[in-house]
Amino acid sequence: MSALLSVRDLRVGFATEGGLLQAVDGVSFDLAAGEVLAIVGESGSGKSVTAQTILGLTRSPNARIEGSARLDETDLLAADDETMRTTRGDRVAMVFQDPMTSFNPVYRIGAQIGEAIRAHRRDVSRKEARERAVELLDSVGISDAARRVDSYPHEFSGGMRQRAMIAMALALEPEVLIADEPTTALDVTVQAQILQLIEQLNRERGLATILITHDLGVVAETADRVLVMYAGRVVEEGTLEEIFYDPQHPYTWGLLGSLTRLDRERPERLPQIGGAPPSLLDLPAGCSFRPRCSYAFDRCGELPSLDARLPDAPGHLDRCWLDLETKRERRPT
Repeated sequence: MSALLSVRDLRVGFATEGGLLQAVDGVSFDLAAGEVLAIVGESGSGKSVTAQTILGLTRSPNARIEGSARLDETDLLAADDETMRTTRGDRVAMVFQDPMTSFNPVYRIGAQIGEAIRAHRRDVSRKEARERAVELLDSVGISDAARRVDSYPHEFSGGMRQRAMIAMALALEPEVLIADEPTTALDVTVQAQILQLIEQLNRERGLATILITHDLGVVAETADRVLVMYAGRVVEEGTLEEIFYDPQHPYTWGLLGSLTRLDRERPERLPQIGGAPPSLLDLPAGCSFRPRCSYAFDRCGELPSLDARLPDAPGHLDRCWLDLETKRERRPT
């Protein structure tokens, strides 16, 4: 399956008074049409910066951006601002984390969706844009769309606002959809509905989808492949089955262990990963996860490369010095 979007050695740093903050350090991945790639990790691991850089949203005088992000033959990192304006929304669209702050509170939902359409399709009239907005709201499961198209954002519930945000992202039928924490602050039932909607749209429209989340439980029924990020780097990459059933990095073990299991007795304390993520201005030498890792040893003072370490899974990559036998002995079940 050929890649629609190909990211290679993406590095994003920001000049600060304390020095260069390296938010993303050497991220690479391919994304094909109809595929869902989940990028997971704790807050501050570089997930959102990776996605926003692909869309050109991190460009600023103090940003240091290296690498490439090719959408077919176009390198989005090297493209000029005009190219990015035409690409954004048309070929690559994003569902932001908080729809309440993504919509303008003083304009009606339909007017905002229509404005996005007419900005890229100059031959579309206001009436046609409104009709298209009604179709989009209906397609994402908002009932009575012909009436609700004239509602303001505050008149929608959190789940409905997120559906409207997805409708706006799909307005121009993009090839790549980036969903940045689309279920944050939603209750469990609405979370499931939003994830089901994204999966359905991906299947029906053949979208290449990037799903960003800190919760591995969110991607269990949705993703095809998973990238696990920590402190700006990818520490493990594999298919959904490989990550869930044969994880190779202690950080991934911690993320999986933080999920509450319904098939086991209720623990006295909710499971968690000890310690806190390091400052990106002062990363520890070697493996960034070393200060929080229960399995660290002397060699962890050197930075391991992201390699295939399983003989029967060449596409499963991890960044850990532990040998395979030790991992399988020590990995929590």
